[in-house]
Amino acid sequence: MTRLLAADALAHPAAAPPAGLGPGGIHLDGTSGTPGRWSRLAAPAAVAVTVTLWASSFVIIRWAAPVFSPGPLALIRLVAGVAMLTLMLLVLRRRMPRLPRLRVLAMIVVYGALWFAAYTVILNHAGHHLDAGTTAMVVNVSPILVAVSAGLLFREGWPRSLFAGMAVALAGIALITLAAGDGQISLVGVVLALVAAVTYSIAMLLQRAVLPGMDPLTVVWLGCAAGTLAVLPWAGQAWAELQAAPAAAIWGAVSMGVGATALGFSLWAFAQTRMPTGRLAACSLAVPAVAVAMSALTLGEVPTPLAIVGGALCLVGVGVAQLGRR
Repeated sequence: MTRLLAADALAHPAAAPPAGLGPGGIHLDGTSGTPGRWSRLAAPAAVAVTVTLWASSFVIIRWAAPVFSPGPLALIRLVAGVAMLTLMLLVLRRRMPRLPRLRVLAMIVVYGALWFAAYTVILNHAGHHLDAGTTAMVVNVSPILVAVSAGLLFREGWPRSLFAGMAVALAGIALITLAAGDGQISLVGVVLALVAAVTYSIAMLLQRAVLPGMDPLTVVWLGCAAGTLAVLPWAGQAWAELQAAPAAAIWGAVSMGVGATALGFSLWAFAQTRMPTGRLAACSLAVPAVAVAMSALTLGEVPTPLAIVGGALCLVGVGVAQLGRR
């Protein structure tokens, strides 16, 4: 499961708690007080682990494509994710959280259905057509979509760097599409990855609207639970495919739920309370590079040269778009 988007989504800068503290002045481990020296290393470590987990999900999706269909793979991942998040809530909070007001809960359900269900299923479909690295590079244009929309919905403005970055990123998408037109990569895969990026962006905006005043871990748990319910129609197919699936593929799907979904989003929320949003956002740009390296080492797949140049332009564009943001 990359990213700069999660940095924007998991906490609004204006609503960030005091440095080093989680919501209500409580550490994510459930203790209170002033953070010690360990926190200066804990946040970068959390970011490094999250980037690795998110990058690995692109590789596992590609690897598991011959074994699991997109819907069943999403269901297995989300069941594992919601189970892990429930355990984390019980251990870190020592109780199950109270449900928010109905309007807020409805928004969380919609965001969860979009992000954890729709985005995951579409991303799994893309993994049937594109290598892991190219998918990761295309999906990572979503921060620009979020920034443009946030300028309108949250009145954050549109700095010149945003439009400059958008132009560079669009040039990168054009090169990747050109590679698809030449038959080097799948055009269907590129379109699916772009649809996944749009879905991700919409879900991010919804999540961002409900985060102020709420515990990030609770929001992620509720969203993942909603996403799990949304993919339950694939339960029968998932059970049938599990019967024939090798153990390694099953563990790979489960590891995405435990790692990229549960631990990844929770660690990112942890880092968000201890690092400036802009700096944290920049760290997510490492996800595609790590995904390309992992894919090359484990699957022997490397994006085409034109796709690599296009993906690099996409990431440069996202980076340029962040220059004018605080």
